[in-house]
Amino acid sequence: MMLDYGAAAAVAMIVRTGSFEKAAKALHVTPSAISQRVKLLEERLGAVLIERGTPCRATEKGAWLCRHMVLVEQLENNLLEQLPELGEVSKGPVTIDVAVNADSLGTWFLPAATAFAERSNVLLNIAVDDQDHTADWLKKGRVLAAVTSMSEPVAGCDVTALGKLRYVATASPKFFSRYFSDGVTAATVGNAPALTFNQKDTMQQDWIATHLSSACAPPTHWLPSTQGFIEACMLGMGWCLNPISLVQPHIQAGRLVELIPGTVADIPLYWQISRWAERQFPDLKHHVLDIARASLL
Repeated sequence: MMLDYGAAAAVAMIVRTGSFEKAAKALHVTPSAISQRVKLLEERLGAVLIERGTPCRATEKGAWLCRHMVLVEQLENNLLEQLPELGEVSKGPVTIDVAVNADSLGTWFLPAATAFAERSNVLLNIAVDDQDHTADWLKKGRVLAAVTSMSEPVAGCDVTALGKLRYVATASPKFFSRYFSDGVTAATVGNAPALTFNQKDTMQQDWIATHLSSACAPPTHWLPSTQGFIEACMLGMGWCLNPISLVQPHIQAGRLVELIPGTVADIPLYWQISRWAERQFPDLKHHVLDIARASLL
């Protein structure tokens, strides 16, 4: 069965823009034409490709189709660059989907992404998830590359060790005096409000298990922001683990204190990228490795 590339391009544009209307505008057709193309392709494949909503998202099979279209676009652009007689490169820049954990995005990854973007006409679509879950985005075909804690390569991908991101558990001096005047123990930490990024974040409990030999779950505030963690910590909202590179100046200035001085949590990180994407965009890996190895342990 031959793939209807016009319909596949419509699916990819809907996922990229988030709506049928925006995709129609980008492709210079009517929304009804876009809708008809997607409907016919879904019927032909016997699978739903788009989760209708605000925004529209790809299903797992739709994500694989979108990934294929990225490859097709890049191959077409490469061909037209080598054979200009066929016509001009008419498509816009290729967009690469990448999954990154929030703390890498908040510390070292953006300089790497910027260095790549400055020297390329490729765009990046950066998704954020916990480092223990970004590999799932690769497995489902939703991204071409990821920063992950998974050392085993996902099928079709190469994996490279980046280094370790070091964390320390911190609190404001006022918070520390209020909750830990008798020391940081399983009993006192069990009553001290923590900060938790989201339901996937187990770092605070892992730190308690490692350094206090306890399985207690402290009360927690939910705060999905790397910078918000630091600000809330300094304001005395709760205690939490933060990348040491972000909080070291605050520790030195006395705005934060370590719960147990000298205790750290080192999270190993890896770069996983599809072999096709690595061949097509070798500079992306080079910039990621250069910045990571200068920034991580």
